[in-house]
Amino acid sequence: MEKFNDILRNFIATEKWTYAKTLPEWPHEYIVRERVYEKLFVETALHIRQNGYEGKFYSKTIIYFDQDGYTYWTMGAPIEETIIINRTQTENSYEQRLKNGTLPKPQK
Repeated sequence: MEKFNDILRNFIATEKWTYAKTLPEWPHEYIVRERVYEKLFVETALHIRQNGYEGKFYSKTIIYFDQDGYTYWTMGAPIEETIIINRTQTENSYEQRLKNGTLPKPQK
């Protein structure tokens, strides 16, 4: 797995990530393509997909990428349609929470 290069590391470190308050049981944050530098957004999304690994979110398969204590992902749409990059602290990722027995109870 190839790590983010210095340019992408600087991009993700300096962007303002928005906390996803609609899913408090799944703490994560995101950046929106139209609010950031498009070229670096696309490069970051491509990097996640080319250097990440397949993982689950319940029954959905997602490509995840881990670096510096964070897990990154997109929702799997084609790159030209991808509008959000998500991240969470790796300890809050689905796979870590499944392994630790700390998944939230399903919503009814």
